[in-house]
Amino acid sequence: MKKKERPEPPPGGQGQGQGPGGRRRRPLPLLPFLSLRDYGLCMAALLLFCLGSLCYQLGGGPPRFLLDLRHYLGNSTYLDDHGPPPRKVLPFPSQVVYNRVGKCGSRTVVLLLRILSEKHGFNLVTSDIHNKTRLTKSEQMELIKNISTAEQPYLFTRHVHFLNFSRFGGDQPVYINIIRDPVNRFLSNYFFRRFGDWRGEQNHMIRTPSMRQEERYLDINVCILENYPECSNPRLFYIIPYFCGQHPRCREPGEWALERAKLNVNENFLLVGILEELEDVLLLLERFLPHYFKDVLSIYKNPEHRKLGNLTVTVKKAVPSPEALQILYQRMRYEYEFYYYVKEQFHLLKRKFGLKSHVSKTHPRPEFFIPSPLETEEPIDEEEEDDEKWLEDIYKR
Repeated sequence: MKKKERPEPPPGGQGQGQGPGGRRRRPLPLLPFLSLRDYGLCMAALLLFCLGSLCYQLGGGPPRFLLDLRHYLGNSTYLDDHGPPPRKVLPFPSQVVYNRVGKCGSRTVVLLLRILSEKHGFNLVTSDIHNKTRLTKSEQMELIKNISTAEQPYLFTRHVHFLNFSRFGGDQPVYINIIRDPVNRFLSNYFFRRFGDWRGEQNHMIRTPSMRQEERYLDINVCILENYPECSNPRLFYIIPYFCGQHPRCREPGEWALERAKLNVNENFLLVGILEELEDVLLLLERFLPHYFKDVLSIYKNPEHRKLGNLTVTVKKAVPSPEALQILYQRMRYEYEFYYYVKEQFHLLKRKFGLKSHVSKTHPRPEFFIPSPLETEEPIDEEEEDDEKWLEDIYKR
């Protein structure tokens, strides 16, 4: 038999993969202690890690379990010193609406908000429209759209009746507001329209050029007793629509508007304060909304701010006769029911935070209660069109 000839090695040395004596060599593994299966598992784990890292970066931050782990281990990590700056964390709530009631201290609060917005960096959104509180459906949709698209956190303020954002598919913001004794609010508005405040009578007369002299100097008792339109309903039904809303029945004095206003106060307003207790209102706002109102009370008590506030006190304010006041209370019965309801809720809230209310006794029914007008700081009425200009002039001083 012929011997099987062995193939000759290629020139230049031994064949590929052959060792000395012509034996085939096995390839050496990268990690001698791992099998091929283990090596595949390691590569799969590495791939998963890379994908997780990519998701981490695309998501803008660590997953929740890493944050919990960091909290458990401590607040100091490598990222504190070497990582990117944290994203801006929005305060809660980040959407606040102050649909300010005319002649209830709103100009004082708006002036404070201008100072606070610069101090705390929130977006104070105001409006160039100051004399339109009732809106059509299309106007409501347009205003809600403009408010909702504002940069957050924002605080929007304007003289406008309550807007239901959720009705038009928007996120319902948190509402705040301030009211005051209805008769005192009416008297303040009556004399302010005629004689202005301590900024000067002549300046205010320029703003109301169409008012006739006999109307400007009309005696308040004559206006009430002879049932002039300015001193009668529906003009006296003023505060409740700010909380009832844009429904036509909200402008009709009655139980329906009153109950709807109470419901909105309970469901949509974080705080409705009383102007007669303004310092306590500011204190509660500072506790509820610190991102907006931190240090508001100290700013308000600053002597320089007090000087500005004194300029807004209405001049030539007179007290009607007892007979005229009794008629006013009867005409404003629903306004007073709402006022006392809000006042009671406000005092309950104050007691929860340990604040004392200086009330000696329960007030009787409004039609038999005759208070004296309060000398409180006055806001500009919604009929005045240069509210924002006045505030800008203050900042130029």
